[in-house]
Amino acid sequence: MNLICAAFLFLIALFFALAGVTRAGVWLIERRNPPAGAFAEIDGARIHYVHIPARAGADLPPVIFIHGASANLRDQMLPLKPLLEGRAEMLFLDRPGFGWSERGDNETLAAQADTIAALMDRLHIEKAIILAHSFGGAITTAFARQHPEKTLGLVFISPATHPWPGGATAWYYKLTAMPVVGWLFSETLAYPAGMLQIGDATACVFSPNSVPDGYVDKAAISLVLRPRAFRANARDVAQLYDYVRAASLGYREIKAPTVVISGDRDKVVYATIHSIGLERDIPGAELVWVHNLGHKPDWIAPDLVVGAIEKVAGAPVDLHAMAGP
Repeated sequence: MNLICAAFLFLIALFFALAGVTRAGVWLIERRNPPAGAFAEIDGARIHYVHIPARAGADLPPVIFIHGASANLRDQMLPLKPLLEGRAEMLFLDRPGFGWSERGDNETLAAQADTIAALMDRLHIEKAIILAHSFGGAITTAFARQHPEKTLGLVFISPATHPWPGGATAWYYKLTAMPVVGWLFSETLAYPAGMLQIGDATACVFSPNSVPDGYVDKAAISLVLRPRAFRANARDVAQLYDYVRAASLGYREIKAPTVVISGDRDKVVYATIHSIGLERDIPGAELVWVHNLGHKPDWIAPDLVVGAIEKVAGAPVDLHAMAGP
């Protein structure tokens, strides 16, 4: 009995120690990465965004940026804002539950699409090009179907939009999405384990390309290791397969001009399933392959991404020539 009690007390002490490490880590992460923009209350959720109004003489329509899993608005804003500033009105936002945005009643991808549309209304953006990376691609398909009147064009970068063989995801997503066990895991182990793995995970996302200097810190990737954000991320990923399996049957309803950009060495998503699927299923969609590129065209080939925005806006841009052989 004494051994059992000792083991129990040890586990309790370990739990509080790991929870303390996590709390301290969260404090440090938030101190180093404060909000970069403003907040809007959308259906009870406080949404963090950066809105850059159009300047006189802007030659492009508004552009809305939807980031992927484990990310926040800085991931797209850092590489693309300098190339588009002065040319277009831009809206970067932390998806509900990510970065500095509250989750609210945004547990489905459809609800997140509606929240983005409501934020557009709040900022008086009537219609825009929607640019999405990775997981953001699935939300963008929901947005285009639910709000076609607000969708001027679509740019998908390394998207996740179609059912893949087996529907498998990383074990920690499934674990964290569980009600009680997931809470315990996210409040104790996710932060220390995540900090140990964040470098290798980032290298895999960019592979075979090099990770830009200071990327993890500049893009505030560690924000996703905070328990609430980690759980929101896990719940999103856990529902992705079921969503795309049902939603992909309706992609032919999407009528907006569409460009899809994918690297031929993407190790994160099956580009031959998702990107080719979008080209097949969205009428008139153009797929641009980039040789020797991984999952991050927004950072490695930002000029091509800007060219895709120009193309869906109606400019005669030869994206395949820009992508090279």
